[in-house]
Amino acid sequence: MAFEYLAYVLSRDEEVENPSAVEQRLLRDVDNPFHLAATEFQKLFRLTPDLAENLVAQLDGQLRGTRITAISTEKQVLAALRFFATGCYQRPVGEEWGISMSQSSVSRSIHRVTDAINYSMFCAKVRFPMTQIERQSAKETFASSLSSFVEGTIGAIDCTHISILRPKCYEEGYVNHFGYHSINVQMICDPNLKILNVNAKYPGAHHNSYIWSSSAVRRVMERSFQNGNSNMFLIGDSEYLLEPWLMTPLAHKPKGSPQFRYNEALCKAHKPVERLFGIFKGTWRCLSQKRTLLYDPGFTGKVVNACAVLHNMGLGEQIHEPEEEEPRTDSIYISQGAPSSTAKRVQDRIIANFFT
Repeated sequence: MAFEYLAYVLSRDEEVENPSAVEQRLLRDVDNPFHLAATEFQKLFRLTPDLAENLVAQLDGQLRGTRITAISTEKQVLAALRFFATGCYQRPVGEEWGISMSQSSVSRSIHRVTDAINYSMFCAKVRFPMTQIERQSAKETFASSLSSFVEGTIGAIDCTHISILRPKCYEEGYVNHFGYHSINVQMICDPNLKILNVNAKYPGAHHNSYIWSSSAVRRVMERSFQNGNSNMFLIGDSEYLLEPWLMTPLAHKPKGSPQFRYNEALCKAHKPVERLFGIFKGTWRCLSQKRTLLYDPGFTGKVVNACAVLHNMGLGEQIHEPEEEEPRTDSIYISQGAPSSTAKRVQDRIIANFFT
């Protein structure tokens, strides 16, 4: 392969200005990870070879260099995937078999691939149901799952913390209630663990309910309810305030009562998003609570978005080690204030129709 490529270069009419640089390119291209067995490739890069090649094809227009010594799109993508999968330092990633890149090249590749995924793939691959057809499909997906709640449920919502390096600005705002610096990432998923929405913009000190109250998805849900769609819900836990479009648990209800059965069904319907966080961080271990991303909060959010795209691409095929989430401390952040009378009426109607 190397000699064939060299012959091709020498046969061109263009003058090769830097032969040593071409030789370095040849040495980089000798070992091709795509020649690995599919299972070995997937262990290293978390995607199947076919999915990785599809990713390369989609990003090639943004990543392909113009110089003969430019690092190939394949190498850039594989370096980024390996970093996302392990969360280790950039130099060891570059020294691994089949990548052979300097630390600075790995760093540039991670940034370029992350930016390219955010720019060209995120909106298409992580999409909240907006049309009537998409919403009906989401309702049917939830209704037919083992985590079904009531007719009209389309997703489960929760937040998780991603550990980051101590930021230079507004440092105190990123210290979460566990005591380390993080961003607090809101996610919504369906019962098959497909990510429907990611909001990775808020510091770790912000409460889940605050992030939700400021999110675009809440405005979408509220506008839909006001337009007469009163049968579409998300499932949240006790950190969220009850709303007509967001069902949350009731506190301290006697066993066997309709309210207790409502709580049991709601908690079961909320389980997918809890499982999602364990699988998501276990697959893309750069996001693990045992790692710390050495990036500013803005780029960390882009890394989360990129991993969400990769998660949805390889849904059901990733090799992962489920990660245990931090112990829940819901009692600390029970939402303040009383739910609206409209929200209570919707909740009472659900209990009367499905759990009495």
